Amino acid sequence: MTEPFKNLFNHNVINEIAKHFQRHWKDFDKQGFVDAACDQLEELELKARSQQITAAMSRYLPDDFEHAGQILLAALAPESKETAPEAKEKPATESDGISGWAIMPMGDYVGMHGLAHHDLSMILLNAMTRRFTSEFSIRFFLLASPEETLNTLKNWLKDDNKHVRRLISEGTRPRLPWAMQLPSFIQNPTPVIELLEALKDDPEEYVRRSVANNLNDIAKDHPDLVADIAKKWMQGADINRQKLIRHACRTLLKQGNQKALEVFGYGKPKLGSIKLEIHEEQVKLNGNLEFSLLVESTNEGDQSLMIDYVIHHQKKNGKTTPKVFKWKKATLLAGKSLSMSKKHPFKAITTRVYYDGLHEVEILVNGQSIAKNSFFLSID
Repeated sequence: MTEPFKNLFNHNVINEIAKHFQRHWKDFDKQGFVDAACDQLEELELKARSQQITAAMSRYLPDDFEHAGQILLAALAPESKETAPEAKEKPATESDGISGWAIMPMGDYVGMHGLAHHDLSMILLNAMTRRFTSEFSIRFFLLASPEETLNTLKNWLKDDNKHVRRLISEGTRPRLPWAMQLPSFIQNPTPVIELLEALKDDPEEYVRRSVANNLNDIAKDHPDLVADIAKKWMQGADINRQKLIRHACRTLLKQGNQKALEVFGYGKPKLGSIKLEIHEEQVKLNGNLEFSLLVESTNEGDQSLMIDYVIHHQKKNGKTTPKVFKWKKATLLAGKSLSMSKKHPFKAITTRVYYDGLHEVEILVNGQSIAKNSFFLSID
């Protein structure tokens, strides 16, 4: 049986953290810290456990942040090339120092207590991200002193360590999961885009993937801006940058954003005859909706098609809500036709409630709606 994720923070790990703190500050109340950090630990999930460890650090480390910061820095394990993300599953070690997930509460401590000590805090977060990640804790500083923190990130763009370069992108994601949002970057992502521009051809896939995820975040609020960036970056792009751009535009492509689709060669389709056929007009829960599509080209040249379908699910209030599903990429030859079929399962799942009633299936080609048909879903 898989160990619960929350158990990355357990009594043994907390005791190891305390031992490393005490090694570098003889007056540290090790037992008091452990008791506070482990209080009702079994009832807490991972993030709450980390927050409780941070609270214990606030209580038992020196009030002087300069002193506390030196303790944290000294308590870290030696830097390893196989740190985040490869070594994240190893929360702490007895002899070498603190590493992996055990650093998470330390980063939050820096964010909560180090705002008035920018230079030392940046040294700490740089050191921590080499051994885990500081993508959550850097956000305290981006919110409190954005200009100063952005200048620091610019200075890190040429850092030899891939984890530091990734932090520049991951830490500035406007809507990073698990993390505080960055409202100013949601409203105006220009400062972030300047950083991403410098990282788009980073030699590490690990960094480029983060750049793509950041752009995907931005696309949720500024779709046309990201589509324009994709078009610009696609000029002279090698295969690595093309992969980045496609991943960055994944939400836009699923939404059928016309500008983004055109970046990848999916222009407005030129179609003549279109036939969408539903094989059975009534579908039972745990059964399949079977449908087929036939399209005919009216174009003089070949066309690249991205074909998706939308299920308009019936809701309790009688309205419908759409859900887009990827179907197929195809080349439609000049003057030719293309046919395909699909089975869409209506299986009972915990993340969706199905309701009796009239549903619709809609076909999107290169983001354009070309056909729609209805069917009845029966729950009984």
